[in-house]
Amino acid sequence: MSDMLKGSIKINTIHQSLIRKGLITDDGSELTLIGKELLDFIETPMINKFVKKKADITDFENWWKAFPGTDSFTHKDRTFAGSRTLRQNKEACKLKFDKIMLEGEYTAQDMIEALQYDVLQKKENSIKQKANKLTYMQNSLTYLNQRSFEPFIELIKQGRQISEAQETGGTDI
Repeated sequence: MSDMLKGSIKINTIHQSLIRKGLITDDGSELTLIGKELLDFIETPMINKFVKKKADITDFENWWKAFPGTDSFTHKDRTFAGSRTLRQNKEACKLKFDKIMLEGEYTAQDMIEALQYDVLQKKENSIKQKANKLTYMQNSLTYLNQRSFEPFIELIKQGRQISEAQETGGTDI
């Protein structure tokens, strides 16, 4: 595809339009969910109206609310002080979230569960190690851009669950 793009401004413009409209992936290697649906619609002889799916607004809002606002938290009666905001750039996050939803690989529920898994894991490790591990959490936009949720979705699909830290009776000297 790249050899074809080099020779023609028109083809390059069309290619960029397909990416911008969410019909093909950013690297141009495959169709997105909406691209596949459009292709199916074109190939279907029936007279139906094509309806472009939009991401559900409440899906993003639920994900946004699940994302920690700061790295300060209380877990199992222990309070950990933080120093920064984690929830940032809501509009840019919404655009990125919607784009991920249109790809069709993950559901909003997958994204929320992966986020909850990640946050709980960091909180449990904070209890175990007696240090705030939520400070290592990326801000919301970076989290989406770097697709940091993907490993947690895979862990959940494998049936892995985070176990809560057990309180052990330590000996103070």
